[in-house]
Amino acid sequence: MEIDPRTGLPVTAIAWEDLSKGEQKIKIATEKRRYGKVTTLVSGFDKSIDLKATAKSLKEGLACGGTIRNQTIELQGDHKKHVRLILVKIGFSDESIEE
Repeated sequence: MEIDPRTGLPVTAIAWEDLSKGEQKIKIATEKRRYGKVTTLVSGFDKSIDLKATAKSLKEGLACGGTIRNQTIELQGDHKKHVRLILVKIGFSDESIEE
């Protein structure tokens, strides 16, 4: 069995994660919070997706803070336009993302 040096997982497991990324129905929305602050909500992920790694990639790409709550990634600020580009870059299908 071949092990991926970057993730430490078997290479076959990584291929399944890539396949599941194309089958997601991801929804991007914004929400106004207290004091007029805006947060971007990214939801609709399966249990098979590593939310922690996805959130980390989004936060690094957008240079913002964020968290994961109830299978939803919450990002600080209005990043609705840029989240799609980063998700596609990570490997999610463009057709499966709706705003």
